[in-house]
Parts: sequence; structure tokens; C-alpha cells
Amino acid sequence: MLSLMDHGVFTPIRTGCFSVTLPIIDAHHHLWDLQTGNYPWLNGNKQVDFRYGDYSAIRRDYLYDDFCDDAANQNVVKSVHMEAEWSQVNPVAESRWLTGYAQTHDLPSAIVAQAWLDREDVADVLAAHAALDLVRGVRQKPKAASRPEDFIAGAPGSMADPRFREGYALLADFGLSYDLQTPWWHLGEAADLAGDFPNIQMILNHTGLPADRSRQGLAGWRDAMHHLSQAANVVVKISGLGVPGQAWTVDSNRSIVLDTINAFGTERCMFASNFPVDRLCATYDVIFNGFKTMTADFDDEERVKLFHDNAARIYRL
Repeated sequence: MLSLMDHGVFTPIRTGCFSVTLPIIDAHHHLWDLQTGNYPWLNGNKQVDFRYGDYSAIRRDYLYDDFCDDAANQNVVKSVHMEAEWSQVNPVAESRWLTGYAQTHDLPSAIVAQAWLDREDVADVLAAHAALDLVRGVRQKPKAASRPEDFIAGAPGSMADPRFREGYALLADFGLSYDLQTPWWHLGEAADLAGDFPNIQMILNHTGLPADRSRQGLAGWRDAMHHLSQAANVVVKISGLGVPGQAWTVDSNRSIVLDTINAFGTERCMFASNFPVDRLCATYDVIFNGFKTMTADFDDEERVKLFHDNAARIYRL
């Protein structure tokens, strides 16, 4: 049951392991209009290298009605839009389009905008984003190695790059948070960055990208997540758990979800769909009912934090 409105105080009612009135803030989803926006990875003639492989199924418009159809069986009350890699030529254009779109639709409730922190115009871009009422933070995917063994400390464009850090420091001046998407072998750099700028809220995207489900891969991911969790100004979005060629199931993702909550606590985790991207892996219901099943033993207060309250606090909804 989709209900994109502010319900105020909620009292969950349980039916088996599900809570039929459990309020959800989807903390990470996208919208795109391919006629209005310029998304090189969606509008271009060729697909780019993508962690889920072939993504031709989502190279079409994804707007309010599409999201409502996908989320129709869930009690989604608000949502956070994540920048969808609009052309870097004008990163503010996407935020302006979304701001106008939200005036005639029930979503998004907040925007995480695109910004390139190592660009010379970063201060102007941040100022333009901050002037828009729905913008809460920005995302830049820093330069990352494709494998743990290829990691180079301080590589240009990484979180240890002085130019990146100069731009990152400006986030505090504009009251903006930072959404980070990077492989887990870069989380040491993220921990250093969070520690050096404790007044900037960092939000780790997609559970630290535990794509390598081997014993060694999961051990490395788990150690990196525990290390990052020591920074009190870091929270994590549990999302993006698809693995190419594998079904999205509770059994395949339960330990990752529970290990993340164990590391960060129920005060610093939130659930998100990453739709329509994760539609390549599962339906909206499979994902959110899966999260509900995994947290069935949590008390009602903890569950409302994970599904709603933490996102409301972090994104100031």
C-alpha cells in the first residue's frame, strides 16, 4: 500500500514477520526522464561498464507512476532521490528539474545532488545546490581501484587526494552531507576522511558493495565495515545487494544485512531500494519483504528506525 505522505506517529501492526503499517522512507532511488535529462549512461548509444552487467531493461523513462507501481504494496511515505549521473557539464540541472517535479508530485522528499569535489567550480555548484529547498547533500563516486590488490593510496581523484579533500571541506559551509559509493577496499580512506571532518555527515551507499561473496571477499568487506563504523559521523544504506547471475534471496543476503546492523547499530542503518537499478535483480516487494523478514526478530522501535526514522533524521525530512 503506497502512501506518499507524512503520517506523523506510527504504530506498527504485525502480521507474521511483516508489519502491515510499517512506514518506509525509501532512502535511495532514482527518477529519470530521458527526453528532459542528459544521462550519458542511459541516453548514449553504448552501455557503460556496469556492476550488474546488461542494463538495457532500465534504459527508459522512470518517473512517479513507475515508482508507485513498483512500490504499490509497501507503505512508502517519503523518499530520497539519489543523483542519477546526469551529464557532468551541468550537475545542478538535475536538482532544478527534480525540484520542479516534486512540486506536482509526491516525491522526491529530498535530493542528494551531483557534485565533483575536485573541480574548480565546486563552491559555485555547492552553493547552487544548497539554494534548493530539497537538496540535503551531494554524491561523487571517488576514483577507485577495480580490485583490492590494485588499490593505490592517495591516487588522484580518490578520497585521499588533496583537491578532493578541499572540496569535501566545503560541504560543512553549505550544510550538506556526503553520500559515498565506493568498493569496500577504499573504506579505510573513507574512515580517514570521516575522522578528519567529524562535522560532515557521511552516508555509505549500497552496504559497502560486498559483490565478492567468497569467504575471503566477505572477510575483507566485514573488516572494512567494522573499521568504518568506528567513525560516529558515518551511517550506511543497506541496499544494492544484487549479484549478477544470482537471485536476490533472504538466505543470500541475510548475513550481510545483519553483519552491517551489528557493526553500525540500529541507529545508523537505513533500508533503500536503489530502484529502478535494482529492478535488474529483484522486484521492489522481494527486496523490502526480504528486509522485513531479516529483521523479524527486532523489536518494533528498532524496525521503525531502520525503515523510517533514521532516514528522516539523516536527511532532515
